Amino acid sequence: MKEVPDGDWVCGFCQARKLGKDVEFPKPPEGNKRVRTLREKLLASDLWAARIESLWKEVDGSYWFRGRWYIIPEETASGRQPHNLKRELYRTNDFADIEMESVIRHCNVMSPKEYAKANDQGDDVFLCEYEYDIQWHSFKRLAEIDNDEDGECANSDEDWNSCKEDDSDTDEDMEYEEENERNAHARPSTTHQLAANSRKGRFFGIQKVGTKMIPEHVRCHKQTELERAKATLLLATLPKSLPCRNKEMEEITTFVKGAICDDQCLGRCLYIHGVPGTGKTMSVLAVMRNIKSEVDAGSIRPYCFVEVNGLKLAAPENIYTVIYEALTGHRVSWKKALQLLNERFSDGKKIAKGDDRPCILLIDELDLLVTRNQSVLYNILDWPTKPHSKLIVIGIANTMDLPEKLLPRISSRMGIQRLCFGPYNYQQLQEIISSRLKGIDAFEKQAVEFASRKVAAISGDARRALEICRRAAEIADYSMKNQISSVNSSRVKDVVTMADVDAAIQEMFQAPHVQVMKSCSKLSKIFLTAMVYELYKTGMGETTFEKLAMTFSCLCTSNGEAFPGWDTLLKVG
Repeated sequence: MKEVPDGDWVCGFCQARKLGKDVEFPKPPEGNKRVRTLREKLLASDLWAARIESLWKEVDGSYWFRGRWYIIPEETASGRQPHNLKRELYRTNDFADIEMESVIRHCNVMSPKEYAKANDQGDDVFLCEYEYDIQWHSFKRLAEIDNDEDGECANSDEDWNSCKEDDSDTDEDMEYEEENERNAHARPSTTHQLAANSRKGRFFGIQKVGTKMIPEHVRCHKQTELERAKATLLLATLPKSLPCRNKEMEEITTFVKGAICDDQCLGRCLYIHGVPGTGKTMSVLAVMRNIKSEVDAGSIRPYCFVEVNGLKLAAPENIYTVIYEALTGHRVSWKKALQLLNERFSDGKKIAKGDDRPCILLIDELDLLVTRNQSVLYNILDWPTKPHSKLIVIGIANTMDLPEKLLPRISSRMGIQRLCFGPYNYQQLQEIISSRLKGIDAFEKQAVEFASRKVAAISGDARRALEICRRAAEIADYSMKNQISSVNSSRVKDVVTMADVDAAIQEMFQAPHVQVMKSCSKLSKIFLTAMVYELYKTGMGETTFEKLAMTFSCLCTSNGEAFPGWDTLLKVG
């Protein structure tokens, strides 16, 4: 450029594309074609992006990695929505073992805040805000999964401010690859046959990572029986099967199949109740997995599944935002979400591409959605009654008589279909623990029975039984390692005995909060009892001090205690 041109320095092609006009670029010379960047190939589904979770070296010297796939919005069930940005990707729950020679090069997948500041990070920069469940076709914010702090945008209709994307192509994009193609055909490829990309052999991801950074001792450690037992007894570990709940699971399966297999697919409601730790939520999730296999086989029509836990909601009204976000992958305020959900379930208006499929909504801790006017529960339970909703609601709570505590207009919409999960007896708890420890010889039979009988006599909570056994395994493992390091080792086998289980039970029931409640005065215990009574009576997590004082006065009278007065009561509280 020898002189400065007059007028604005604006690309006519870019301006026309931003205005939505059809732009026709100059055609390349005959016999040549325009080179597409890797970003363009990725956004056109010709290449794939993956997040490296782990690396290892095989016996034959090849390097492999465990990758989590990313997908573009077009590959989801909802398709590309108006709110999707051009470079937006979704992280999936799909994993694969891939050879490192398949890697072309590194790309940056950023959070919204990082992406808004990424001005000079190169061409391979992408945005990822949600994780997409390939089985249930639902979305979940990565901030909730990774326990990151959520900003103030949760209560706002406005999305975060992102930098405007430059849709123009650079000069490097307009190069022609006639000479490159000749060179590529001239030299043979040196990669493995399983290398899965269109330019295999030209880039090697292992050069980026470095062989010295890959530890070879990661897989050399062999777990002991006690370490395997501790891992399988974790509450977060998903069991392969759920014993002792076959009858309840059959009823749930019949309910769900009857709802989604109906020609009209009219909405239904099912209320599941029972004491904590009786397998209510896990039974529903097991049924969903079994039905999903039938959907993949083509015997049942496809559906979407959304799971909401009331304990994770800052306010009951936020459930509208969670449901809409899971269905569309877009976060709005709860008022806007309520309006859009009403349009979908009440008016039959389609929000996304897959809105004609039935939707199963699982609400755990349903009693936490109770508000003063009970409007949240009314809206959710009113949607299945609409002719075009195709919504099936499954509510789970610990309160048996929750419908009777609700307003008549809500209890009538909840229906008469209920399912009760009773507490486990000691035989069932023993079977649950034994199924978890199948193939692991780490517990004495008497130890498992001892733990099962103790828990069954108190609550019948399977989670407490698993926690006691896991803690007993930790105690036994610690004791065994200490005795191995010493000269005189008296322990022959690394197994959990009744003494270890008894120590775990004593430790659990001698927890600090239990000891504090035991050492409280009688008035303090009556005060705590009054709080629990109000909680079960109203089903709400909050109450007024006046109602609590009235309950406290009645309990004092029944226990032969004199009412201490308002001042003393305030000090006790």
